Amino acid sequence: MQLFTRLVFSRPTVSIRLLSSMAPIETKFDLLVIGGGSGGLATARRAAEFGVKAAVVEEGRWGGTCVNVGCVPKKVMFNTAMHAEMLHDHKDYGFDVQLKKFDWGYIKKRRDDYIKRLNGIYETNLEKSKVEKITGHAQFSEDKQIEVAGQKYSAKHIVIATGGRPSMSNIPGAEYGITSDGFFELETLPKKVVVVGAGYIAVELAGIFNALGADTSILIRFDEVLRTFDKVISSNVTANMEQAGVKVLRKTQVQKVEKGSDGKLTVTTNTGPISGVECLLFAIGRVPNTDSLNLAHMGIQTDLKGQIIVDKYQNTNVPNIYALGDVCGKALLTPVAIAAGRKLAHRIFKGEKEAHLCYENIPTVIFSHPPVGTIGMSQCEAEMQFGKEKVKIYESTFTPMYYVVTETKYKCQMKLVCQLPTEKVVGLHMVGQGCDEMMQGFSVAIVMGATKQQFDSCVAIHPTSSEELVTLR
Repeated sequence: MQLFTRLVFSRPTVSIRLLSSMAPIETKFDLLVIGGGSGGLATARRAAEFGVKAAVVEEGRWGGTCVNVGCVPKKVMFNTAMHAEMLHDHKDYGFDVQLKKFDWGYIKKRRDDYIKRLNGIYETNLEKSKVEKITGHAQFSEDKQIEVAGQKYSAKHIVIATGGRPSMSNIPGAEYGITSDGFFELETLPKKVVVVGAGYIAVELAGIFNALGADTSILIRFDEVLRTFDKVISSNVTANMEQAGVKVLRKTQVQKVEKGSDGKLTVTTNTGPISGVECLLFAIGRVPNTDSLNLAHMGIQTDLKGQIIVDKYQNTNVPNIYALGDVCGKALLTPVAIAAGRKLAHRIFKGEKEAHLCYENIPTVIFSHPPVGTIGMSQCEAEMQFGKEKVKIYESTFTPMYYVVTETKYKCQMKLVCQLPTEKVVGLHMVGQGCDEMMQGFSVAIVMGATKQQFDSCVAIHPTSSEELVTLR
């Protein structure tokens, strides 16, 4: 008990104030989290398990980007697109299926209803955890408190987990376009779409539009999408998109956008105009939600992009103030924010002094068509770190059994990046049907330090695509 008391109460108090016409009544917390997204909620709820008096400030819907305009609704639309693709294969499996008109509005309503239920579940979970909910916009004031609207709070520890938002282009006419947030507001499927960007969000949304029947183009600055990933991913995803019917316009940048009297857009690029566009979507990156927090009043350091600078323990340069998740600009993934938040709660409130998230070997999936699974170093990264002579590559390309009777076929590509002399697996990259679901299990082995020999010693499951990873030669 003495250790717990020392951890929770020994440090200086940071005050949080909400402005009101009446004199504010101070409420004290052990922990106050700014941001009710995945990372912030995980931090507060885990801290509450240790008997900590915790609160979360949120101005929008509970669950943040992932639940409302990110992973969750995106996966619903990815699943919808998968149905569209499989419908075309039904005849090859002997089914006489009549393809009828797709109703975007129907799935949007089902999707939005599900998200509303999730918002309620998140709110209920906070109540069950006895975490106080505070609604409003939080910002630091000149007197080093936090202002929201009508109440004054103080907290021994503050966590900033305000996430990020999509970047918007500043070219003439950019206001006629939308971002990924706007994608989830569309009431109907546009007939002609232009997606600007080459990252995973651009790839995922272009794939959904295309699979559901839109005339889809993706504008990229270089020759391939996903250029920061291993070459097996970037080259094969680019090829798969083109095979599926997406127009990949290389070395193409938007110069201006004009809107006609019919409401349709003309997108002028350096390689020529694209007319009759019903939806222009910019997926050109994300920016942290730090510009309205008044971080300078506390002296909290950020980089040139506005991302909060933290150490491996999520500490900012100001004692008792921490930051995690997308607001820090590293590994912008929901499970990363959740894991970092829980580790932080254990360190502050349970006395686990060395608890922190290791940002190496983080598995991730891209819901392209077909999907991507990846973890660890790319071949290029491994060769730069260890030397080309210390890296051995195992690769395989094959056709998954699903496609053996279908007219449409997509290859599956797999790569193991191994460090010599032990052949420790330091990277695994794959593109193909089912790779999204394969990734989690193999990532456990890689985090544990598995070698190629240990992969080989595992008996294959036949017939599956995943067996290829334990039989590579």
